[in-house]
Amino acid sequence: MRTGILSAALAFLCWGLFPLYFHALNEVPPAQIMVHRVVWSLLFLMIVLTARHQWKWLGPLMRQPKVIASFAASAFLLSFNWLLYIWAVNNGHVIESSLGYFINPLVNVMLGYVVLKERLRRGQWAAIALAAAGVAWLAWDAGRMPWIALMLAASFGLYGLMRKTAALGALEGLSFETMLLFPFALGYIVWLTMNGDNAFINTSSDTTRWLLAAAGPITAIPLLLFAAGARKIPLSVLGLLQYIGPTIQFVLGIFLFQEAFTSGKLVGFLMIWSALAIYAAEGLWKRSN
Repeated sequence: MRTGILSAALAFLCWGLFPLYFHALNEVPPAQIMVHRVVWSLLFLMIVLTARHQWKWLGPLMRQPKVIASFAASAFLLSFNWLLYIWAVNNGHVIESSLGYFINPLVNVMLGYVVLKERLRRGQWAAIALAAAGVAWLAWDAGRMPWIALMLAASFGLYGLMRKTAALGALEGLSFETMLLFPFALGYIVWLTMNGDNAFINTSSDTTRWLLAAAGPITAIPLLLFAAGARKIPLSVLGLLQYIGPTIQFVLGIFLFQEAFTSGKLVGFLMIWSALAIYAAEGLWKRSN
């Protein structure tokens, strides 16, 4: 139990610190960071799969076109989520990005209701209604919808929904998704190189090159920690631990990156945090009875 909590908490800690990593690469265009993340992640995952002698799943999978198509769709959602998040962090939207991952659990609940026809309890409906009111307040206060947060939550929620019924585990699934993305990522890098725009080559900083290459383990290690932890602890505990990531991002956005956080935004966030508190409390009460 303690090992599982530690593994999952470390995974969410890593995800919470991601803005520091992407901000350190702010001289590199977001699209280039994303394709390097694909390339180096695939290399790292291939090393892990080889070390664990875990390649037997690939042969049978290649004879299942419907499964391949589903992973192509989840790979697209994952790459979209990565690209939007990187762009948001490097354009001063860390706080709004954290909002996306705060509301993601409630988006998952709604997707379960709409797509999987799951029944929602009164507490869940109350949490969703309060969170929706919080989002509406933030939109009214800012004069625009918090589209970054909503698109991050929607893309990651849909990705999670697809992976919920996927035929592969976390390691194999991410590996196959990066395999599907790799030809496009490599083609883009070749095109950038031919046009003299490859930041990996053009930069005068070895630190930037090492940071780009580190995208592989930085992407894969938290996922492996999460997968290891999730098998050892109850879902109720995992659900509470998942707020570590967006909380760290929120704190970094305010105190390190010094993004504006008005009293109007505070009201909206308090409504959403209250919705999450209702959701978590209702879930714990339901499991204890």
